[in-house]
Amino acid sequence: MPGVCLWLNFLESLSEMEPVGCVLIKFPLSSELLFVVVVLVHFPAKFTVIGPPEPVTAILGQEAVLPCHLSPRMSAANMVVRWFRSEFESFVHLYRDGRDQYDEQMPEYQRRTELLKAGLTDGNVPLRILNIRRSDEGEYHCFVQDDTFYEETILELRVAGLGSAPLISVEGHQNGGIRVVCRSAGWYPEPEVQWKDLNGRHLPSLCERKSHGDNKLFETETVIIVTEYSNQNLSCCLRNTILNQEKESAVHIGDPFFPRVNSWMVALSVILVVLFGFFGLTVYLFITKGKYQREKYTVYKVNVTLDPDTAHPKLVLSEDRKSMRCVDMRQDLPDTPERFDIEPCVLGCEGFTLGRHSWEVEVGGWGGWAVGVARESMGRKGRISRNPERGIWAVEQGWGGQFQALSSPVTSLPQRRVPSRIRVCLDCDWGQVTFIDAGDEAPIFTFPPGSVPGERIRPWLWAGWGSQLRLCS
Repeated sequence: MPGVCLWLNFLESLSEMEPVGCVLIKFPLSSELLFVVVVLVHFPAKFTVIGPPEPVTAILGQEAVLPCHLSPRMSAANMVVRWFRSEFESFVHLYRDGRDQYDEQMPEYQRRTELLKAGLTDGNVPLRILNIRRSDEGEYHCFVQDDTFYEETILELRVAGLGSAPLISVEGHQNGGIRVVCRSAGWYPEPEVQWKDLNGRHLPSLCERKSHGDNKLFETETVIIVTEYSNQNLSCCLRNTILNQEKESAVHIGDPFFPRVNSWMVALSVILVVLFGFFGLTVYLFITKGKYQREKYTVYKVNVTLDPDTAHPKLVLSEDRKSMRCVDMRQDLPDTPERFDIEPCVLGCEGFTLGRHSWEVEVGGWGGWAVGVARESMGRKGRISRNPERGIWAVEQGWGGQFQALSSPVTSLPQRRVPSRIRVCLDCDWGQVTFIDAGDEAPIFTFPPGSVPGERIRPWLWAGWGSQLRLCS
């Protein structure tokens, strides 16, 4: 049959060339009827997945966007986009069937990822990661699939943390000079530390020590000996090599610090300087405390909600995640790294690194309770010591009715001051937490400035059996 032969010849030609569109073949079966056969031959679109040639740099506690796009530009709205680390099945983020798929997502990335869809139709499939952690550092695979065709590329994410400004202190005499120490914390990766004179020339240090703090960030301490005839004007400079940023503090060592006739006069001078410094620090703290008390009503009121992924299995959260109560029976919940497994605790969804924020908590029931803030990096497993050393700043009412601040050591508070509604005021800039009776605006307890480290801080609640706590809107 001529029509069939023509069709077979056309199919043979398809193997020799790129198919596009469809083929229309007409042949008569009778003098009154004409059949039209339309054959659609579909082939997956071919493309290349492209990422940045250089590593992407992100700052701890902030967000990062990992770029990725298709070439040539084409719509990825109906494709599968999978971001993963080393194992294909354990995905960081998955987009499929036109929506994000969060089932079986890696626990450490839950509630922290988002595929930016504004440019999907142009082939852009970037991934945004919130609240960057040290563990996020490393390689990421951007994998895109259209039917049976797929491609991928590999990106590198570098994480960096800019620590605190150097704190310089004079700590007595050594080797015929003055021992000056420079300390700083919160750096990642390990920073470069240098002493400099006024002209920017590097000065040799006596010793240098670097260590990891509880938050796995670097803490540094470097010592220099300043003599009477050496550079008495100097600065301590720390530099993050990834961010190419530095922080610097300067100091002048005056002549009264150096011995003249008798060593006891130098010792007296040092004592006087220390006393004056202590007096000045006391006045400064008094002024800043008064300033804080005047400005405490200007803090930002935040709408805090409870994070169910961190809640202990005995804590029952309301649907709006604003209240909770402790029950006797454990719920059947997955034991993820984020969840408390022994202590009946829960964290708030919100986290803060800068600024002043406040929220209120209503407390009730006959059981014990505690209200405050905690480091996001605090341990979640096993017994937890509720004190600042373990990353918790809070006030509590114990089982026996005692009302106390969870300082180290614990500070007893007047039982007549046990409030029914507590306002928590977090000042990230000063590293300070204040608790206020929301009923009569009377202060309850304040952890002093510098108590809270410069890392992400989240609301924290602890509820004993028989107690109920509710976050106020």
